[in-house]
Amino acid sequence: MNYRLSRITRTTLALSLLSCFAAPALAETSAEERFRTLELRLNNLESENRTLKDQVKQTEQKVDATGTQMDRLAGQGGSAGANKTKLGGYGELHLNKLKSQTGGADTDMLDLHRFVLFIGHEFNDSVRLFSEFEVEHALAGESKPGEVELEQAYLEFDLNDKLSAKGGVFLIPVGIINETHEPPTFYGVERNQVETNIIPATWWEGGAAVTARLGSGFTLDGAITSGLKAAAASGYKPRNGRQKVANATAKDAAYTARLKWSGMPGVELAGTVHRQTDTTQSVDATAGAATLYEAHAVVNKGALGLRALYAEWKMDGSGPKAIGADKQVGWYVEPSWKFAEKWGVFARQSSWDNAAGNATNSKFSQADVGVNYWPHPDVVVKLDYQDQKAPAGQNELDGFNLGLGYQF
Repeated sequence: MNYRLSRITRTTLALSLLSCFAAPALAETSAEERFRTLELRLNNLESENRTLKDQVKQTEQKVDATGTQMDRLAGQGGSAGANKTKLGGYGELHLNKLKSQTGGADTDMLDLHRFVLFIGHEFNDSVRLFSEFEVEHALAGESKPGEVELEQAYLEFDLNDKLSAKGGVFLIPVGIINETHEPPTFYGVERNQVETNIIPATWWEGGAAVTARLGSGFTLDGAITSGLKAAAASGYKPRNGRQKVANATAKDAAYTARLKWSGMPGVELAGTVHRQTDTTQSVDATAGAATLYEAHAVVNKGALGLRALYAEWKMDGSGPKAIGADKQVGWYVEPSWKFAEKWGVFARQSSWDNAAGNATNSKFSQADVGVNYWPHPDVVVKLDYQDQKAPAGQNELDGFNLGLGYQF
């Protein structure tokens, strides 16, 4: 009983002390003051809320303005339209180990043959730019082996869904590799001799061209361009007559027409006629017009492939006729077998003659066999062996070629 009373007493005393300390504070803060304090806090919160709303509104306006600007720049091809500008390219490194069979000079050479950059830009759905910048043999300049070249720089316009036009510097629509010559796309380390010495790839001119898609797999190309400037000193060879649109003499224009059919998957059949009113640009009075006829077939069916091409120049004038250059002709046949996803083998028989109008033997021939290995579809390692037959007085080279190439 005494225990319970003492416990109650202690509790009462504690409560009394607490009430003594709390009473002055409760007396100092009246209900009115507490209301004012609450009202002030509410007003501050409302003000902060209005500020946040204004900031959100300003941010939304900035976002809308930025989006509009980005759309405008994209439409003009500005920095925001970077996806409309494309970069690509290709390159190839060659090792040639060729031994002369006629007492001439051997070829033992390692060469960064080509380094090429493609830059394209789409201004809108119907206007595009294409360009190709190339460095050959790694080092260019006075007394250096290389060259810096602009092989393509043209604008293309879609006139409708079946007709397009282009103007500038572009590759002539002829042969198999002149327009498509990236290393992973063909067999053999070096480009074939017929499309090097007769066509002559790569061959570009300045001018204008149209392409008409006729339906049923048919495409017609036509072009009016600058032309070759062949000379008697080089045997009127087309390859030596390329001006490369570098202060090119343009007195005599050239005209090209190609009809191509690709109406079946894996098949391309095409023929080209190219004519120039004067193949020497009126420099040589003994030479005149020149006409190139070319036809080819490309067939890829499963693992099997076949390429075949024939090309022939007809040159007017007593100058070309006197040295047999009035007729220049070449052909090749190339079967191939891609026996695995990454491996393929080929064989090629070719013949070319830049003085076929002569009674004397001036024909070269060459047999090639080799293998391509693609560790990636856009990367290739190549090895081949060439067995060449040359006319009397010309160097004949047999041996191996090793190459590394890529495209992107």
